Amino acid sequence: LSGGEKARLLLGIVTQKGPHLLILDEPTNHLDIDSRQALIEAINAYEGAVLLISHDRHLVEACVDRLWIVADGGVRPYDDDLEAYRKYILTAGKANKNSVSNSSSTKKSGQDRRRLAAEKRSLLAPLRKKIKSCEQDMEKQRKLIARLDVDLAKPALFADDPDEGTRLSKKRADALKAIDKIEELWLELSEEYEIATTDKNQNGTGKAC
Repeated sequence: LSGGEKARLLLGIVTQKGPHLLILDEPTNHLDIDSRQALIEAINAYEGAVLLISHDRHLVEACVDRLWIVADGGVRPYDDDLEAYRKYILTAGKANKNSVSNSSSTKKSGQDRRRLAAEKRSLLAPLRKKIKSCEQDMEKQRKLIARLDVDLAKPALFADDPDEGTRLSKKRADALKAIDKIEELWLELSEEYEIATTDKNQNGTGKAC
């Protein structure tokens, strides 16, 4: 298996029982670039909550919507963005830890980005459910058509019971029409999901906190 495949496999094993919460401590350690990207995609696709502990800035930018800082013997919410955090770390060892402050506009910008990320994430979850529902409905219709084809293939069907043959034929035609409608809805939802996902990734947001 490639590094990316291993990352997907490990995350799949962890999530196979559908846990509501994942705790990942420095998950990108010893991973190559492809594996890191696979991990990011898996985290963003995960529907539960993720508590992510990491010094990997790229991972954090790609996956998180809320930041918490561990400092001075405690844990507290961090309202600024990662650039402000970088400055905070660079100046943390100095006597005056408050000498580097962020302007109110920068702080508001970071908060706005995380708020928008949370809104987009909440939009993606129902979209995924609708897409999955469409796929399940299409599969049901395909199975129905397969069963009908078996019955319609019986040589004596129309000779022995023409009404039943007509009924089954109509039922098959209705199933085909249903698939067409479901596929049309599936395409619309998939396009909407793709647009939302692309926009979300460009803004460096994700599912983790």
